[in-house]
Amino acid sequence: METYQSFTSNDQGGLQIAGVDVAQLAKEYGTPLYLMDEDQVRHACRRYRAAMEQNFGPRCHVSYASKALCIKAMYPILAQEGLWADVVSGGELYTALAAGFDPAKLQFHGNNKTEAELRYGVESGIGGFIADNREELLALEQLGAEYGKTLRVSLRVKPGVDAHTHEFISTGNIDSKFGFSYENGEAMAAARLAGSLPHLELWGLHCHIGSQIFLTEPYGLAADVMLRLMAQIKEELGQAPQCLNLGGGFGIAYGPEDRPVPMEEMVAQLAKAVERGCRKYGLEQPYVAIEPGRSIVGPAGVTVYTVGSVKHIAGVRTYVAVDGGMPDNPRYALYGATYQAARAASWQAPKTMEATIAGKCCESGDLVVKDAQIQPVEKGDLLCVFSTGAYNYSMASNYNRIPRPPVVFLRQGKHAWPCAGRLMSSWCRMICNTANQKTVGVDLYFIR
Repeated sequence: METYQSFTSNDQGGLQIAGVDVAQLAKEYGTPLYLMDEDQVRHACRRYRAAMEQNFGPRCHVSYASKALCIKAMYPILAQEGLWADVVSGGELYTALAAGFDPAKLQFHGNNKTEAELRYGVESGIGGFIADNREELLALEQLGAEYGKTLRVSLRVKPGVDAHTHEFISTGNIDSKFGFSYENGEAMAAARLAGSLPHLELWGLHCHIGSQIFLTEPYGLAADVMLRLMAQIKEELGQAPQCLNLGGGFGIAYGPEDRPVPMEEMVAQLAKAVERGCRKYGLEQPYVAIEPGRSIVGPAGVTVYTVGSVKHIAGVRTYVAVDGGMPDNPRYALYGATYQAARAASWQAPKTMEATIAGKCCESGDLVVKDAQIQPVEKGDLLCVFSTGAYNYSMASNYNRIPRPPVVFLRQGKHAWPCAGRLMSSWCRMICNTANQKTVGVDLYFIR
């Protein structure tokens, strides 16, 4: 497990995060429970921003990918750390705006934005749209005419690069639902169309080649393709787009075999690729943006469960059943994702037990970690699963009518459940009262 400065032990060897005992938090908020180390989130934001400014100067920004963890508590942190954010739905846009985030620093993504979502973005005065298809460009032109505005757009381009990741999260190849393909001329045709529409400003080119990527080479290849297209647009239309957005997808360490590239090295390699491409195609350095999400919030998150049973099947395997599972973390079911886990009370002790951590849903595939190495556990123990800050809460559901866990932010010995405005059924209130959760609500229905 990758450890961080805020992960420490109390006098009894129990796990503390940001100076707060996990056992204390589980008693106060109940389990399952998402814990987020706010200082770790801020540290990642600062590292990305410093690396970008060091390599690209003032003409750059870091945009947080909201889909990784979209709750109101995130946006004040992003604003304070000088980041932008991208959103992919009306719900994410609403959450960012409700948190007071500057709309001029929001970019609207998505492959099938509805007319209502586009209108919401225009009326909110967001910083721009990442256009995915021809129909969207025409719809934005109509809205620009209706509101008397020139709308800033970037084109989502498929550069045809293999990101060497899971096929479900690889998005840069021609066979992808996202964007305009470079290989077949779609991207250039989209640039011509955008350039001909009076209420659109073709501000940038955008690509996103995939997620959970551990190599720098695919980003260099993507940058070359994007800059080649930028030069072609300049030659044909007389002016190159100003912004090159190379997306995100930077991997994190879920298991001991994962070797993520340090963000400083990743950004430095991006800068070298951009410099080579600009020199090769005769371009001035464009404004450069990246969109990390997982690598900002993923390592900062820990999910805490209570063990309900330990089932030994002789000659087969041992199942450790916990009080969560697919509803709070569907990533194993979707991608066969791996995690590391530990008993909270002895998290640094030798891991002498091999077990599959199973959830409580009525699904055989409801597993949290398969064949995990953990400390011996028994009923009632707290079990922590690490690196769950990204795509856990944001992908959570109420399958089997199981309530979603609260997200608790931790910083410098303090903790808070910052998600306001929740609707609780009487049953959920009963659960909360039973768990002594006097100030905590469970949101079954609405985005917090």
